[in-house]
Amino acid sequence: MFRTALRNVLAHKARLLMTVLAVMLGVAFVSGTLVFTETFSNALQNSSQKGYSHVDVAVQPDKEDDDKGRPGAAPLLTQRLLDKAATVPGAASATGIVDGHAYLSGKDGELVGQGFSRIGSNYFPGRDGKDARYPLTSGRAPQRAGEIAVDTKTAERAGLKVGDTVRLSVKGPVLTQRITGIVTTDRGQVTAGGTLALFDTATAQKLFAKPGQFHEIDVKAAPGTSQDRLKSAIDKILPRDAEATTAKKLADDEAEIIAQGMNGMKTGLLVFAGISLFVGIFIIANTFTMLIAQRTKELALLRAVGASRRQVTRSVLVEAFVVGAVAAVAGLLAGIGIGAGMQSLMPGDTPDGPLIIPPSSIAVSLAVGIGVTMLAAWLPGRRAAKIPPVAAMSSVHAVATTRSLVVRNTIGGLFSAAGVAVSLGAGDEKGLGLGAGLLLIGVFVLTPLLSRPLIAAAGPLLRLFGMAGKLAGQNAVRNPRRTAATASALMIGLTLITGLTVIASSVQRGVDKMAADSLKADYAVVMANQNDLSPEVAKKLAAQPGVTAVGAMREGASRIDGDNEYLKGVDAGTAGKLLGLDFTTGSFAGLSGTRVVVDEDTAKSHHWKAGSSFEVTYEDGKRGRLSVGGVYKGNDMFNGIMVDNRTLTPHLSEAVDKRVLVKTAKGESAETKKALRKALGDNPAIQVQSKEDISREVAQMINLMLNVLYGLLAMAVIVAVLGVVNTLAMSVFERRQEIGMLRAIGLDRTGIKRMVHLESLVISLFGGVLGIGLGVFFGWAAGKQIATQMATYELALPWGRMALFLVLSAAVGMLAALWPAGRAARMNMLAAIKAD
Repeated sequence: MFRTALRNVLAHKARLLMTVLAVMLGVAFVSGTLVFTETFSNALQNSSQKGYSHVDVAVQPDKEDDDKGRPGAAPLLTQRLLDKAATVPGAASATGIVDGHAYLSGKDGELVGQGFSRIGSNYFPGRDGKDARYPLTSGRAPQRAGEIAVDTKTAERAGLKVGDTVRLSVKGPVLTQRITGIVTTDRGQVTAGGTLALFDTATAQKLFAKPGQFHEIDVKAAPGTSQDRLKSAIDKILPRDAEATTAKKLADDEAEIIAQGMNGMKTGLLVFAGISLFVGIFIIANTFTMLIAQRTKELALLRAVGASRRQVTRSVLVEAFVVGAVAAVAGLLAGIGIGAGMQSLMPGDTPDGPLIIPPSSIAVSLAVGIGVTMLAAWLPGRRAAKIPPVAAMSSVHAVATTRSLVVRNTIGGLFSAAGVAVSLGAGDEKGLGLGAGLLLIGVFVLTPLLSRPLIAAAGPLLRLFGMAGKLAGQNAVRNPRRTAATASALMIGLTLITGLTVIASSVQRGVDKMAADSLKADYAVVMANQNDLSPEVAKKLAAQPGVTAVGAMREGASRIDGDNEYLKGVDAGTAGKLLGLDFTTGSFAGLSGTRVVVDEDTAKSHHWKAGSSFEVTYEDGKRGRLSVGGVYKGNDMFNGIMVDNRTLTPHLSEAVDKRVLVKTAKGESAETKKALRKALGDNPAIQVQSKEDISREVAQMINLMLNVLYGLLAMAVIVAVLGVVNTLAMSVFERRQEIGMLRAIGLDRTGIKRMVHLESLVISLFGGVLGIGLGVFFGWAAGKQIATQMATYELALPWGRMALFLVLSAAVGMLAALWPAGRAARMNMLAAIKAD
């Protein structure tokens, strides 16, 4: 039986090719993910460890609340502590570090660098006048206000050199700086594509901290002193609100953070790889079912000469094992290539490292490839073993009994009903996922039943193509189970794509509504990446002609009823003119002094109502008493406890704004927006956003996310295409006598091609309609969950995109039919009629 199985694999290698490709693609996705994430994680960890090569013990403010009960961050480190750290036993030197965000503009006026990696820091010269963290490649270190040094990568990207003048922004106002030096650095954020601007220590403290204060003190050990011993010595001089950590511990913690981040990426990619493999199961099962149907007489002969049912099943599983092993090895090799390719496609500034092939990727690839193939082939193998030898000898195709069809449809109906019920009653994501899974299984089981009426509905259109169209419709429903398996592969991918698109469109509509309803202001002014804004920004905007109202929004940590809460500072005098929040009790008139307004959720969690009072511990540790002057309906943009800035600001360690709202006499216009930007020095680090701009920014993020998901799901669609090709090719092989007879009675080659093309088109559109329908349902069901968190969420059906998905389904069908249709049309008429 083993030799028989191997012979069958070799005899049907052409018909098994698509199955091998389907499994190979899924395995390549898995192994490529494992290789890439391991390689990238290793490169990031190595880069991060280099950043600790100049420190043995780091002293930082204690991240936990201090013993005085203050909810804010611990005070920064002092010059006195720095001096003490430099003289502890075993210390060779101590470096005071000041860090923040600095936004450099290139010569084109645009920001240089990426996201939160635009770093501003201090150059701290040692006894030799050099900072070991930042070796100079040209020029000198910054020594006074108005001077900076930049890293080599930033200089290369922006075309900067020593002596150039650049525009720079820290918290809003534009600063003009002269570049005095170019440095190299091992800081991971910078080497990964960020920027670095170095100031002299006094200037950095003025910009990012306070005079004489540091965010961190790095101590270098003297020769012969271990990190642990140095830490023990430093611990003795530390105040209660500071802590010391060895560089090894910091490096290990950062490596753990990187590993956790990469694990999240790995899990996400593997989920999509799993979807591709799941789609591949339909192709494998379909292929082996058709092969077994074509070899029914052969299997019956084996039974007749003494082969047991188990031996027949095992022979099918041996074939699946061989196919899976070949596909797994090919997929593993392709995945290694994909991993290397993904690494090379990363941005040039991304940390680089050697390609790493973890042993787990080899084991997992082989296990997945072989396991999935054998699992999918098991049911066809069992069916083959159950066919009685006499019945198999007398009929090539075993017809499903009425009882089996009733049982199948009953099971499918029960699963579908359970899936709908669970999805509608789901209280969280897990419940929704369970409902979606049950419904998918139910629809898949019912697909053979659904195929006849849905494909019959296309009958009038098919008849427009004459006899070829009529035959295509009949062929599509000749074997409903085969049609169902082929269409289901495409259905799964389109279900996910449509569901995600419906959710994204609905969220976007909710954001548009939220921005329109919540804002009376014409513009919101924010710093890039939502960082802090200097109060000078609000003052400059208020002084502009045509500006009728300006309101700064601030935040301050606090503790209320034992819980940490952020107080949202607003200008009480202008809040009602700039915010359009709906109040259930009171209004913004109740916001002044110690009277605050709170959103419904916060009021409910603390059992507050209008007139309630409560104690608060501010960021600086001082205590006060506030009362509720109104309750409003919060949303994702505006929520929490709103307090007058005049009450909050005295308790903040630094008075900075998170956002500035502006209302103008002329309303929104390109001219007004240009004037406001000009008033702020045309600073690219500051965004002046209208309500439409806010919605557009969210839309860009949503579209980016959707495009990434579309790309990841494309593999599942490609596998589904292979399934359609495979089914049609094997179907053409089965019907070669029939095709020969059609040719003999007058159907020409063009008619044969048209028949196969239309059959493929009908099957693909059937899968597309099911997928889009299920996707809309899942999008609606998921929306019920989202609506509990987002009050303005509203179902939006993207008709244009759904029509495009249907067109793409048709294109998939036409593309998949090219090879089978050509093969059918080229078939020799007489040889086909004589075929067994």
